[in-house]
Amino acid sequence: MTEQPISFEHPQAGADPSDPRGALLRAPASPASTAATAPTALPVQDRTGDTPAAGPATAAACAQEKETAPPGTPMTSGTGPEHTQPSATEDGTHRPRPVTEGIPAQPGDEPRPGAAERRSGLGVAPGRPMPMRRDGDRLRFVGAATRRIARGIDLDEIVMGLCRATVPTFSDAILVYLRDPLPVGDERPTGPVVLRLRRTDRIPEERDTDGGFGPVLQPEPELSEMSAMSAVAAELCEVRPGGALAEVLRGVRPVFADTPAARAALPELLGDDGELIVPAGQRAILAPLRGRRRVIGAAVFLRRPERHVFEADDLLVAAQLATHSALGIDKAVLYGREAYIADELQRTMLPEHLPRPTGVRLASRYLPAAETARVGGDWYDAIPLPGSRVALVVGDVMGHSMTSAAIMGQLRTTAQTLAGLDLPPQEVLHHLDEQAQRLGSDRMATCLYAVYDPVSHRITIANAGHPPPVLLHLGGRAEVLRVPPGAPIGVGGVDFEAVELDAPAGATLLLYTDGLVESRLRDVWTGIEQLRERLAATAQLTGPDHPPPLEALCDEVLDMLGPGDRDDDIALLAARFDGIAPSDVAYWFLEPEDAAPGRARRLARRALSRWGLEELSDSVELLVSEVVTNAVRYASRPVTLRLLRTDVLRCEVGDDVPQLPRLRQARATDEGGRGLYLVNRLARRWGATRLSTGKVVWFELNRS
Repeated sequence: MTEQPISFEHPQAGADPSDPRGALLRAPASPASTAATAPTALPVQDRTGDTPAAGPATAAACAQEKETAPPGTPMTSGTGPEHTQPSATEDGTHRPRPVTEGIPAQPGDEPRPGAAERRSGLGVAPGRPMPMRRDGDRLRFVGAATRRIARGIDLDEIVMGLCRATVPTFSDAILVYLRDPLPVGDERPTGPVVLRLRRTDRIPEERDTDGGFGPVLQPEPELSEMSAMSAVAAELCEVRPGGALAEVLRGVRPVFADTPAARAALPELLGDDGELIVPAGQRAILAPLRGRRRVIGAAVFLRRPERHVFEADDLLVAAQLATHSALGIDKAVLYGREAYIADELQRTMLPEHLPRPTGVRLASRYLPAAETARVGGDWYDAIPLPGSRVALVVGDVMGHSMTSAAIMGQLRTTAQTLAGLDLPPQEVLHHLDEQAQRLGSDRMATCLYAVYDPVSHRITIANAGHPPPVLLHLGGRAEVLRVPPGAPIGVGGVDFEAVELDAPAGATLLLYTDGLVESRLRDVWTGIEQLRERLAATAQLTGPDHPPPLEALCDEVLDMLGPGDRDDDIALLAARFDGIAPSDVAYWFLEPEDAAPGRARRLARRALSRWGLEELSDSVELLVSEVVTNAVRYASRPVTLRLLRTDVLRCEVGDDVPQLPRLRQARATDEGGRGLYLVNRLARRWGATRLSTGKVVWFELNRS
C-alpha cells in the first residue's frame, strides 16, 4: 500500500473533484493558451483549513489553463514551480504546508532521511530514534503509546509503560513526578501538595551495532549530566501555592521549557541542580498529569542537543500521553484501594491464626478464584469447645463476589455464636439455615460442621449439601466418610442429620470446598476420587507408622490442581487427631453435698501423685476446692470433676446451673466472693462456658 504525503492544499476550480490528486492534477493544454495565461496565486487558506471560493477571474484562468496546456506540461499558478509559495510581502495569507520530502535543508540542520528511509529505518544511525516529521507518524506513535500505557493494571506498570513508550521514540529522557500520597477517588487532601520523583528513564550513552550497550569513553558534559539525572533531580518537591509550578500545573497544558512560565517552574520542580539536565531551546516539555479530579503529577520530556527540537505539534503528543497516563494512574489507585479493601475483608472474614486445642493439630489453606477477585464465599474455622473438644467448620456461599463475602461473614459469625452455646452439630446447621433465610430468599450456602472429642476419640459430623470429608488413616488408607448429604443452607424446611464416627489417633481429617474437586474438566465425584488417591499416595511416602506433615500434606493436595482446573475459591482445613490417652484423664462424679469439696481435694491429690506432679498439689487442691464449693452451692444434680494431663494440667468442673460466674472484687465484710479471685491469680488461664445442660468452669496450670 503506497503512503500518500499529507497536504492541506484543496482542489482548485476546474479540477475533477473525484480525482484524489486534487490541486496537483496535471491536465493537457495548448502552448498558446499557456503563454497567454496571467499569473494567478494559490487560493488563500484560513486557519481552520477552509479555502475561500475563488473569484471569477481566478476560476476562468484555471479553466483556460486546463484546456490550453499541452500534454506533459504541469499546471501552474504563475511563473514559479508547482509548489511555489506566495510572496512574503503578502499580508493575511497562510502558506500551505509543504510536502515533508520537499523541505529544503536548513542551515545547521542534520540531513533528514527521505520517506523510504523513514519507513524502512535505513539511513538512521544505529541506536538513534527515527524522527517523526509528519502528522501520520505522530498519530501512529500516539496510538501505539496509549495502547502500551493502557496495558498496565497497577501504578508501576502504567508509569513504566509511559517511560518505555516515549523513550527513545519521542524523547531521549523522561522524569515522572507523582503526588505523595496519591489521592484516591473523591478524596480531598488537606496537606500541602508534594511531588515525588517516581521514575526516570533515558537512552543509554552508546549502543553497539548488535543492540548491546557500551560505555562512553569521553562523554560530553551535557550528556553525562542527563545520564545522571536521577541523582541531580530533586526527589521531593513541595508545590508552593501561587508559585510558578502551581500555575503551570493549574494550566494543565504542556509547555516548552524555554517559555517564561516553564523557566520559573522547572527549578522548583527539579531542584537547584535540575537545570543542568534541561537542554537549551525547545528540547524539553513540562506536561502536567491531570486525573479525573485534580492534577496528580508532572512529566518532563527531554531531548539531547544533537537531536531535532520539539515542534508545536509535539505539545499535542505530550498532552495525549499525559492525559492517558494520568487517567490510568487514577484507575490504578482506585484498583489498589479496592484490592486493599478486599484483602482486609478477607483477613477479617477468615481466621488469622488457627487455635491450638488439646489433642488436635490444624493447618489450612485459602485460594481465591482469581488474583483480581480476592474475596469469595468460602470459609473455614476451628472453634475450641468445653471439655477440650474442637468444632471444625467449612462452608461455601454461592458466588465469589463482595456480596458473597458479606453473607459468608454473617454465617461464620452465627456459627461461632452457636458453637459457644455447645449445640449439637445438626442444631447448628438448623439455626444457620434460619439465618440464611432471614438474609434473603436467594442466599444459599453449603456447610459441614464437625465436633471432635480427643478424650473419647470420636467425631460427630453434620452436613448441609457439602462435599464429604476424607479421612486419612495412620497406615496410609484414605476413605471418603459416609455422611448424609443434607440440603444446602437457605433452602428451609429440611432436617439435618448427624453421625458419630471413630477418630483414631494419628488419623487426618480433610475438610474442603468444591473448588478443590470440581471444575470444567471433571465432575465432583471424579475430583473426590482423585483427592483420595492423592492422599493415599502422599501417605505412602512417609511410611505406615508416620503420618505426613500437615503443611506438606496441604501443599500436595493443592498441587493436584492443573493450570485450568481452578474455577472457584478453595478453602482447605486439615486436622490431625492426636487425642488424649486414657491414662492422662481422671474423671469423677461428686454429689452436691457439703463433703464434696473435701472429696475433690483428695481425688485430685491422688491423681497428681500418680502422674508425678506432686509440686502442683497445693495449688490444685486450693483451686479445685473453691470451684467445687461454688458448684455444689447451687447444683441439684451430681457435679463432674475432670483432670487432663497434656502439655498443661487442665481441671474442669461441670454442673447443671446455666448462670456463669463473674469475677468481682469482694468487700472486706463479705464472707464469700473470693474464689474466682484466687483462680484468676494462680491459674495460667481460666474460663467458663455455658452448655446445653448447664456450664463448665475450667482452669489450667503449667506443669513446670
